[in-house]
Amino acid sequence: MEPSLFDAAESDATARVAPLAVRMRPQTLDEVVGQQHLLGPGTPLRRLIEGDAPLSVILHGPPGTGKTTLAYLIASQTKRRFRELSAVTAGVKDVRQVVEEAKRALGETGAQTVLFVDEVHRFSKTQQDALLPSVENRWVTLVAATTENPFFSIIGPLLSRSLLLTLQPLTDDDIETVVRRALERDLHATIDDDALDFVKRLAGGDARRALTALEAAGDAHITVEVLERAVDRIAVRYDRDGDQHYDVVSAFIKSIRGSDVDAALHYLARMIEAGEDPRFIARRLVVHASEDIGMADPSALQTAVAAAQALELIGMPEARINLAQATIHLALAPKSNAVIAAIGAAQADVQRGLTGTVPAHLRDAHYGGSQKLGHTGYRYPHDHPGRVVAQQYAPDPVVGREYYLPGDLGVERVAKERLAGLREVLRGDREVVAEDVTQGFRPRTDNKEST
Repeated sequence: MEPSLFDAAESDATARVAPLAVRMRPQTLDEVVGQQHLLGPGTPLRRLIEGDAPLSVILHGPPGTGKTTLAYLIASQTKRRFRELSAVTAGVKDVRQVVEEAKRALGETGAQTVLFVDEVHRFSKTQQDALLPSVENRWVTLVAATTENPFFSIIGPLLSRSLLLTLQPLTDDDIETVVRRALERDLHATIDDDALDFVKRLAGGDARRALTALEAAGDAHITVEVLERAVDRIAVRYDRDGDQHYDVVSAFIKSIRGSDVDAALHYLARMIEAGEDPRFIARRLVVHASEDIGMADPSALQTAVAAAQALELIGMPEARINLAQATIHLALAPKSNAVIAAIGAAQADVQRGLTGTVPAHLRDAHYGGSQKLGHTGYRYPHDHPGRVVAQQYAPDPVVGREYYLPGDLGVERVAKERLAGLREVLRGDREVVAEDVTQGFRPRTDNKEST
C-alpha cells in the first residue's frame, strides 16, 4: 500500500517539500474551486459529507479537476481514517490488506475508513471484484477516481453500488482563482497579466498543471519569459475571445479545403497548444466534412463524427490523435460543395414561396376516407424494375428543378452518372431496362439544364 500524500503532509517537515499542488489543496469544501454543480447546497456530495453517510463514490473527470482533493475532504470532514491506493501499482493483495485493517478498526474502535483508489480504471476486473465485498458491507467508504468513461472502464456491480459524480474541467476564472491564491498564500509572488493568460492556456482546465508551472517559475515576479524558460515551452499567442481565435480556425478550415494537410496540422497543433476547446475543433471538422467534401467522400463525415465521439470518450490529450486523423482524412479527401449548395438552393426556393401542395398520390392514404379525398395513384417503386418508376414527387412549382449537382471527383463522379439516369427515368424520358440495374442507371439522353 502506498503512503498517502495527505498523511505525509501532516508532518511540517514533509509539508515544506511537498509539491505546490499538494500544499495548496483546499482544507474545506468552501475552499474548493469549481465543481459547484456537485458542491452547492443540497447536492448529493455535500449531503454525503455533511451527513456523514457511508456511501461509496466514483469521481469521473479530467486530470486536475479536484478528484483527489474531494476524496481527502470526504475523509477529513467526516473524521474518518484515510487510506490511498494507486491502481497503477496496487494489486489484489494490497486491496485486501487495507480492507482487513478497515474491518479491524471498525470492529475495535468504530472508526470508519475512506479508501481512495486513484485511476481505478487501471484495475482489472478481478481487482475491481475484490472491492465489492467491502463496498457492499460498508467496511470502507470507497472513493474511486477515474479519467476514463466509467461505463466502459468500471464493472457494473461496482457502479451500481456507488454514487457516480462527474467533474468538469476548470474554467479560466477558476484557474485564475487557484493561481492568485497560490501567489498570495504560498509563493508570495506577482504575475503579469499576459503571464497569467499563458498559465490559463497551459493549464487547459487542469489546476495541478497551472500550479506546477508556477512552482517551476520560482520567481518573485513571473513574466511570460520566465514561464517559457521554466516549462520549456513557447507561449502561443492566441486570444480565444479575439481575432487570433477566428484567424487561426479560419486558416485551419481553409487549409483543409485547399487540401494542404501540413498547414492544416500546423493550425490544429496551434489551437491545441493554445488551449482551444477541443470540442470546438471537433465541431468544425464535422461541419467541414459535409460542407466542403460531402458526397465526394461520404466516409469523411464518419471519420469526423468518430473523432468527436472519441474526444468525449477518452478526452485530451489522447484525443488530439483522433482530431489529427480526422484532419488528415478531410484534407486529403476529394472536395465538393454540392451538399451545401443543394440545401442552400432548396431553402432559397422555399423562402421565395415555391412550395405548393403535396401531389395527391403522395399524401397519406392510411386512414379511412383518404380515397374519397383523391389520395390514390401512388406507384410503389419496389413493384417496378430497378426499384424506380416515373411519377411526380415534387410539388408543381419546383417540378424539374435540380438542386443537387454532383462534382467530378471521388464518389460523386459515380453519383453524377447515376443521378442523371435516375432523373431521366423519373421524368419518364426512358424506360428501365435490365442493364440499368447492373450498370447503375447510366444516362442515355442529354441531361436537362438545371434551373
